[in-house]
Amino acid sequence: MSTEDVEGKPSSFGDGGRARSYTFLKVVQPVFNHSIFTSAVSPAAERIRFILGEEDDSPAPPQLFTELDELLSVDGQEMEWKETARWIKFEEKVEEGGERWSKPHVATLSLHSLFELRTCIEKGSIMLDREASSLPQLVDMIVDHQIETGLLKPDLKDKVTYTLLRKHRHQTKKSNLRSLADIGKTVSSASRMFASPDNGSPALTHRNLTSASLNDISDKPEKDQLKNKFMKKLPRDAEASNVLVGEVDFLDAPFVAFVRLQQAVMLGALTEVPVPTRFLFILLGPKGKGKSYHEIGRAIATLMSDEVFHDIAYKAKDRQDLIAGIDEFLDEVIVLPPGEWDPTIRIEPPKTLPSSDKRKNMYSGGENVQMNGDTPHDGGHGGGGGHGDSEELQKTGRFCGGLIKDIKRKAPFFASDFYDALNIQALSAILFIYLATVTNAITFGGLLGDATDNMQGVLESFLGTAVSGAIFCLFAGQPLTILSSTGPVLVFERLLFNFSKDHDFDYLELRLWIGLWSAFLCFILVATDASFLVQYFTRFTEEGFSSLISFIFIYDAFKKMIKLADYYPINSDFKVGYNTLFSCTCMPPDPA
Repeated sequence: MSTEDVEGKPSSFGDGGRARSYTFLKVVQPVFNHSIFTSAVSPAAERIRFILGEEDDSPAPPQLFTELDELLSVDGQEMEWKETARWIKFEEKVEEGGERWSKPHVATLSLHSLFELRTCIEKGSIMLDREASSLPQLVDMIVDHQIETGLLKPDLKDKVTYTLLRKHRHQTKKSNLRSLADIGKTVSSASRMFASPDNGSPALTHRNLTSASLNDISDKPEKDQLKNKFMKKLPRDAEASNVLVGEVDFLDAPFVAFVRLQQAVMLGALTEVPVPTRFLFILLGPKGKGKSYHEIGRAIATLMSDEVFHDIAYKAKDRQDLIAGIDEFLDEVIVLPPGEWDPTIRIEPPKTLPSSDKRKNMYSGGENVQMNGDTPHDGGHGGGGGHGDSEELQKTGRFCGGLIKDIKRKAPFFASDFYDALNIQALSAILFIYLATVTNAITFGGLLGDATDNMQGVLESFLGTAVSGAIFCLFAGQPLTILSSTGPVLVFERLLFNFSKDHDFDYLELRLWIGLWSAFLCFILVATDASFLVQYFTRFTEEGFSSLISFIFIYDAFKKMIKLADYYPINSDFKVGYNTLFSCTCMPPDPA
């Protein structure tokens, strides 16, 4: 990239062509670690290798939930923070109309937004390992730091604080009607704040603005947060990364701050879910560039969901570490030509995720970098199609250790699985499941009666489905799981009945003993934590069992066809006597 490529292009953070040229040359040069004009290893790569290669006895950084809030107006008057997107691994956007979430999809970013984000980190306030116990305290800390470093004028402190402490409206909340008194109170407080400084002392103005801004702020999570079903997708030790972007009319230059707290803190209704906040990124800028601010917010949120940058963000010691993390991310970015791809098309998440171990090992000094599926990753073992190294499949080595972990993991959501069904939207699902279960029990009950000489039939199928389904749902916490007869069960019952008849066994008694022994063996598997062996079951094992069942059904079909041929032989010679019924009967004459 030459100087002519960048001169004369306007920037959100520059005033002219020459400033833009200097900024972009400074940004682009360190990014490409494999440039043909520089050494093989760039300073950024050396810094990342030092960060990720440090020996640290502390546990791995927790999973991050990232939320993007934008400053929007309500009814054209009051400003508030509105949640527009969220990330765990993939991006979810609020659909147009603001009524529902989109499906998770791969976040597509513009290259320009990544460069602008790098400039934000380079020129904004970076505050690492700070301590704060509430959102107002954190906001005051950020604003004071901006004033001390000369990035913000002191007379703008009240306006910036007022804006950052506005109410947060999340997608889970409905648009509630507020009283006229609340609206009047908000408008009057806003008008007092933006009035001339001559009307009152700065201290009084700051006190009024703070009290007005804190109407909806509390350190404790709200009821809507505690009832949020999205919590089921997050691990217990998850932490939050909040991104706040917006445009205001009182700033002449962007207000940028990146904060990492020493300890994650619950900041009330700042986050959609009740998880403590560890990171906070703020971008406020002049009017007219809202789309650029939105894309920069998406860029930092996507980086926080990236596994490598996620680790760098937790271990970074200064501004240069964060910039090196962005440079590493840019090294892995794939650029698509603008005329050959529609950026509005959402890319579905892949079934198996590429392992980040290769990227981490490259910087941490790992020598044996495994390729082509040799390294297990999310979604299965390489080349085997297994079940991965999830928490549920890890051997505990304790008596009933897996069962205890399952109970602890499911207990917080056990009650909600039942009262969630009281929603009117669940009525159609309940009717569908009921009809599917009843029809299945009738169908297989009839076939089971034919296979067992009616020793088991429709009534037994109904009773068994009801009892087993109720017990399983009550203890396993899965009210919507369907348990009933299937094809393999029908094959097993028929073979068992024929075996009992051939050896003069009592079929029902033998069936009872099989059930008792099956329960005993299942108890041993649970007690010894043997369920971890499931991770070694591949698709080959599953398909082999399915092939056996399919072969049995095909065999039964041909067997019945042969029997039908014996009962109703084919008349290949076309003998009339075989297919024509006739008789000769002598009838007495009619006396009439």
